[in-house]
Amino acid sequence: MKYPVSQHGRFSVISLTGEVDLSCSPQAREQILKCLKQGKNLLIDLSQVAYIDSSGVASLVEGFQTARKQKLDFALVGVSKAAMQVLSLARLDTVFTIYDSLDDCE
Repeated sequence: MKYPVSQHGRFSVISLTGEVDLSCSPQAREQILKCLKQGKNLLIDLSQVAYIDSSGVASLVEGFQTARKQKLDFALVGVSKAAMQVLSLARLDTVFTIYDSLDDCE
């Protein structure tokens, strides 16, 4: 699965869609790390995510940690209800910066 990257102000935005599970989380991880390697502040749009498993969450955590090491901003935006349930269960909703919409990210 391809995950499109767009620009919003000072952020690159990666839009994850559908099910982010073991079969496609490596592509999501690759895209996240690629943007961070280029020194870009990053937003992960989860508004179209119907399901995310531990491998998908691990990709987000790795991106978050990599961004911190590089002193880059990393946040989630438009987190779907399904994704928020998983993040809350893992108590990651208190770790990640989470915006309701792209307009809140200014």
